[in-house]
Amino acid sequence: MVHYTDRTIHLTDIVFPKNINHHETLFGGAALSYMDKVAFIAATRFGRCHFVTASCDNIDFEKPAFKGNIVDFAATVVNAGRRALKVEVVMMAEDMLTGEQVICTRGTFNMVAVPAKGEKEIGNLPLSGLKMAEKSFADLNADQRLVELVFADDTNHHGTLFGGHGLSLMAKAGFITATRHCRSVMVLASLDKTNFKAPIQIGEIVDLSAKVIRVGNKSLTVNVKMWGEGLLTGERNFCADSDFIMVAVDEYGNSKKICQ
Repeated sequence: MVHYTDRTIHLTDIVFPKNINHHETLFGGAALSYMDKVAFIAATRFGRCHFVTASCDNIDFEKPAFKGNIVDFAATVVNAGRRALKVEVVMMAEDMLTGEQVICTRGTFNMVAVPAKGEKEIGNLPLSGLKMAEKSFADLNADQRLVELVFADDTNHHGTLFGGHGLSLMAKAGFITATRHCRSVMVLASLDKTNFKAPIQIGEIVDLSAKVIRVGNKSLTVNVKMWGEGLLTGERNFCADSDFIMVAVDEYGNSKKICQ
């Protein structure tokens, strides 16, 4: 999920078994991958040019994130030079049911602007005079926000985001939003009609917003919207939306009343 301030982006995910080590905590390499990804997104949204990671400094692993935790990675542009940005990233783990949060890891990523493929010069710099424009992002009042990048493994044979992967991202946003709303174990019961409006190209940012729109006795409905955003242009296209019906369950998997 994502939240924006002047120079800060929050990328939120869940610690699933595929990313844990033999201690059942988030693998350090996976944490570094998340941190680098959110640093790249923050740098790109700040400078709107091609960036690469030059180095990372002072990476301190203070506490573990356990399997099933929500993990939040907050990336803040703390310094901008003529051709480079310094992005500070803080990782926080959150217990799904209690809401307790602890800072796990922090570090600094140095991002350098590079020419586009086939070009020799970098235009529209220096970076020091820029700032991230909050007004360009839709649904700032949503309960939760989530961003991702479209890599080759996420695409279909047309080079656009595979619909199944898009639905997976939307379901994850709905699940985190529902869990944070009622602090209960939630499962996906069904989803209403999903409308795909436009494709998302490889290399673009996937931006999702999620909001609880109905709360019943044992279930709630989360509306999730998805946009595609060009890395360099910032142009946004509305791509899909759907309503996810989430049900609270007890330790035996039976539905239970939602605590509000």
